[in-house]
Amino acid sequence: MTTVFEPVIGLECHVQLHTRSKLLSSAGASFGAAPNTHCDPFTLALPGTLPVVNEVAIAHALRMALAVGATVRRASRFARKHYFYPDSPKGFQTTQFDEPICEGGHLDFVFEGALRRVPLTRIHLEEDAGKSMHSPRDSGEPVSLVDLNRAGVPLIEVVSEPALRSASEAAEYLRALRQLVRWLGVSDGNMEEGSLRCDANVSLRSMGSQALGTRAELKNINSFRNVERAIEVEIARQTRVLLEGGRVIQETRLFDAERGTTAPMRSKEDAHDYRYFPEPDLPPLVIDEPTIDAARHALPELPLARHARYVATLGLSLQDATLLASDRAIADYFEGVLAAGADAKRAANWMATELLARLNRDALPVDKSPIAPPALAELVRLVDAGTLSGKMAKSVFDQMWSSQLTAAEIVQRDGLAQVSDEAALMEIVTKVLKDNSQQVTKYQKGAVKLLGFFVGQVMKLTGGRAHPELVNTLVKKALDDAQ
Repeated sequence: MTTVFEPVIGLECHVQLHTRSKLLSSAGASFGAAPNTHCDPFTLALPGTLPVVNEVAIAHALRMALAVGATVRRASRFARKHYFYPDSPKGFQTTQFDEPICEGGHLDFVFEGALRRVPLTRIHLEEDAGKSMHSPRDSGEPVSLVDLNRAGVPLIEVVSEPALRSASEAAEYLRALRQLVRWLGVSDGNMEEGSLRCDANVSLRSMGSQALGTRAELKNINSFRNVERAIEVEIARQTRVLLEGGRVIQETRLFDAERGTTAPMRSKEDAHDYRYFPEPDLPPLVIDEPTIDAARHALPELPLARHARYVATLGLSLQDATLLASDRAIADYFEGVLAAGADAKRAANWMATELLARLNRDALPVDKSPIAPPALAELVRLVDAGTLSGKMAKSVFDQMWSSQLTAAEIVQRDGLAQVSDEAALMEIVTKVLKDNSQQVTKYQKGAVKLLGFFVGQVMKLTGGRAHPELVNTLVKKALDDAQ
């Protein structure tokens, strides 16, 4: 009988914090600069240089800790993690080991229609390494280059418990983490630029067993899709090994996205291999209660809470609520439209069908929209008041986008106000019926589809400005009265 295995997955995610300078020095931390231009004596590990902790990085780590309900350590400590590699000039990484800034907490997200809560082990601060670049083996004489721009950039490492049970669930966890760090403003979460990187620890155990199997670590996976693919491939590999009577080795493996395989990189180190010891040049990091309280009160409404409010209080559909709460800037724009007096459901519809589609077409972020929230709210109110039909409003929206005029200004300039005067419209209806007597006769004999023809003629004579529903009512009444 074939043994059924259960995957056990934990993620270690490195999040680059959004700061202007590095964790322990004043060198720049922005992405995309020319190689080795964000360097200073400390980055180069020159003798006599000393670290100074970046306060913004600390504030970001604290903000993240509180958002996931972690326990903040009042006094945490940095340590030296020793290893030799060319992109780490100091010969060690400054990180946190046995006294991290926070422990515990959880990350909540929706997976397969249900709320999923994954417990966290810890969140700790550390500095990034530089970047080594190697020429292809078949390009002639091998060349290796080192760029130290990233060396020392501040990171938090978010370590989950081994509580994930599938590759797709792990990918959804990662998406939720990215959403949260962007929502909080602590990171841009850009996986393509390395602002969010993921190591996945994967093991198998017999179904129903509580014992953990031997894990393999998949290193530095750089996209949601590749996280899912890499874990699926590794689960399949370990399954084959175990079914063939082999033993899974504790090691670090690399995922080859082109081949769809994982390959050994090195044996998996344990903590003692790095010879951790407290950083002698940095005192303990002390965070007092007033600082924690201030950070807690400054937290924004979190994504799941806002999503729930949109559904329960505003009556939005799950689809609209998910879209609007997917990004902090989009959600804040929507809140601005509501604050300017627009109906929630209609505002959500306009954002989903018109605004976000136009932003996507023009590759613009929502905070660069040519139409500000109050301007969109005014357009929605004009439709609700009957001043504009839905078709006319879309035309006005197009003009607002290109001209930056308000809806009211465009309506006044072009004389677009919808005609809702029954007496005036009735005169036009009477004329249309008189000019199309043959069609009236056909309608009276049962060709009821001609109602649309008459309505169209009235709309044509009014330049499309007549209130469509009112015209439909008046035409039908006039035709019925004529029988």
